[in-house]
Amino acid sequence: MTAAQRLVPDANARFIAADVGGTHTRVGLVRAGGPGESPIAVLAHRKYVCADYPDLAAILADFIAGIPGGGGRLHSVAIACAGVMLDDVVVNANLSWRVSGAGLREALGLQRVHFINDFQAAAHAAQCMDPAEATLLTPDVPDGEPGPVLVVGPGTGLGAAVRVPHRGGTVVLPTEAGHAAFAPGSAREIEILRWLQRRDQHVPTEDLVSGPGLANLHQALCAIDGREAPARDPASISAAARDGDATAREAVLTFCGLLGSVIGDLAVVSGARSVFIAGGIVPQLKDFLADSRFLARLRDKGAMRPVLERLPVRLIENDRLGVIGAANWYLEHGHGD
Repeated sequence: MTAAQRLVPDANARFIAADVGGTHTRVGLVRAGGPGESPIAVLAHRKYVCADYPDLAAILADFIAGIPGGGGRLHSVAIACAGVMLDDVVVNANLSWRVSGAGLREALGLQRVHFINDFQAAAHAAQCMDPAEATLLTPDVPDGEPGPVLVVGPGTGLGAAVRVPHRGGTVVLPTEAGHAAFAPGSAREIEILRWLQRRDQHVPTEDLVSGPGLANLHQALCAIDGREAPARDPASISAAARDGDATAREAVLTFCGLLGSVIGDLAVVSGARSVFIAGGIVPQLKDFLADSRFLARLRDKGAMRPVLERLPVRLIENDRLGVIGAANWYLEHGHGD
């Protein structure tokens, strides 16, 4: 019997777990895993484009309608969502529609709707992952020391959470690290910051270290160098960089360096002894990391360098990570009744 099964009265009960981002929403039909299974058994899974639906209720209703029998015995949903829950409403700068717990319960006829920060969910999911499922980005440091684990990911925004050992278990601390002020580390990055400050004096880190952030970097570099900036999304920027476009390549390599710097800062602040990068845009760029200053910037933290040189960093590429994390959190907290 798994730990999740011991926590809930009906370990075989199915429920919905969802991972809501600014661009995509992933939804799964899940239950606690049994003997010989993963801790979370994902029975069905779908990925939705948020812009194609008027609200989250429409996405969940579509998913439930596709379950044999229409999901008539489903009463609960656990939702991992970027942002902060305030007065039963999710506060998030990257969602195109309002998300309310009461609204979902009414629209879908659910008894229970639980919310968890998306990177809090990712941190819960990371403890369910086999290390073999992740790509080691620090080949000279395969193993970390016992202690806090940082989970970070640049997607539509920049998310981060810290998993801390506590009394034989773990406590996960969500953060809004993406909204912290951007700290440039070179003369070129100071120019980028000044250009971005023409739009808003406060430039959050996620305005550079995220999918839209890569586009911002490319646009800023073009403007600083007096070139016309073609409209490009992150995929086309990375493709142009591979094809030899100098500005696109500089944007991508700058992004990689900044990612390393941000991870190093967060590791110093949290006391992390290992790091997982939870997907986002990084899988599209991982072939650039070795040629960038990713590791140098991660470790270049003055007196903290010896500590960060022992910090292993792994990239998780699992499209179901948020769904698994939301489900794991739900079951660990004894909600599965």
